[in-house]
Amino acid sequence: MSTRSLVLIALFTAIIVVLGLVPPIMVGFFPVPIHAQSLGVLLAGVVLGARGGGLTVLLLWVLVAVGLPVLSGGRGGLAVFLGPTAGYLVGFLPAAVVTGWLSDKAAHRITDRWKLVASFFVAAAAGVVIDHIFGIAWLAFAASLTLAEAVIGNLIFVPGDLIKAAIAAYVGLLLTINFGNRIRIG
Repeated sequence: MSTRSLVLIALFTAIIVVLGLVPPIMVGFFPVPIHAQSLGVLLAGVVLGARGGGLTVLLLWVLVAVGLPVLSGGRGGLAVFLGPTAGYLVGFLPAAVVTGWLSDKAAHRITDRWKLVASFFVAAAAGVVIDHIFGIAWLAFAASLTLAEAVIGNLIFVPGDLIKAAIAAYVGLLLTINFGNRIRIG
């Protein structure tokens, strides 16, 4: 792996960590806060591609596992991987990889800017769906909720996550226009 690739992975991990500094918003009695870190995961997938996005999340997991307070609300440590939000954290990896894989396909085939940003949005929205699937499944188990209760409680996050997907798509478009596919890690 090149030095450039390592720097980009570290940069996007740092972006995710910085987005964790945005104070989380607690939603009623639901144990999962609204946070900005999923935007960083989607950005890593759209901009770096499947491999780069996946490696970015793996580095984030290492930082969390060793106890650094890099998640929203200053959380870190192995206990985070067992809490009610663990499914969303675990879902970051497949979300980044799938978002990156779909973005890679689009970036190499589509030249029209509007079609490219739409493709990046679809890729990021797919990542959102994947993260929510993992999050809902674990939340239902960890919080002793029915699957229906977890899904209904999760619906409050969908509009914000679609806005994050749109932001990731637009930033991905801007970086692709300015840097081409040179920023992707493949």
